[in-house]
Amino acid sequence: MAIKVICRNRKARHDYHIESTFEAGVVLKGSEVKSLRQGRGNLKDGYAGIREGEVFLYNVHISPYAQAARDNPDPIRDRKLLLHKKEIKRLIGKTQERGYTLIPLQMYFKDGRAKVELALARGKKLYDKRESLRRKAMEREVGKTLKQNY
Repeated sequence: MAIKVICRNRKARHDYHIESTFEAGVVLKGSEVKSLRQGRGNLKDGYAGIREGEVFLYNVHISPYAQAARDNPDPIRDRKLLLHKKEIKRLIGKTQERGYTLIPLQMYFKDGRAKVELALARGKKLYDKRESLRRKAMEREVGKTLKQNY
């Protein structure tokens, strides 16, 4: 199973506590697939939501494919995600709880098909973010001292 990562949402792990992750297929148009193969996707402000029993991906930017003369869809259109019905029902139950949201962590090709790794996440408070930054800085310092000593 060859996995080629297209783009990652680096800020997601900083802004959210990740509870669990899901892999979902993405319904795309031909020129969007070609654009993603060139690595021209952006998950920065993206999120997922449930509408009429189906899961959709919002605010994910896929740049228009330059060689497509026409038929380039809107770069930030809503894209349907492909999940099993059991997974969708579980996500509906979880997202109705206060504070939970669905965010894309990364987009990649797996066996030639575009996939999105979705995370069921809860937003971090400002003091949580500071704490994680402090922890990272301390780990970096310990790594430096160990490296200098050996």
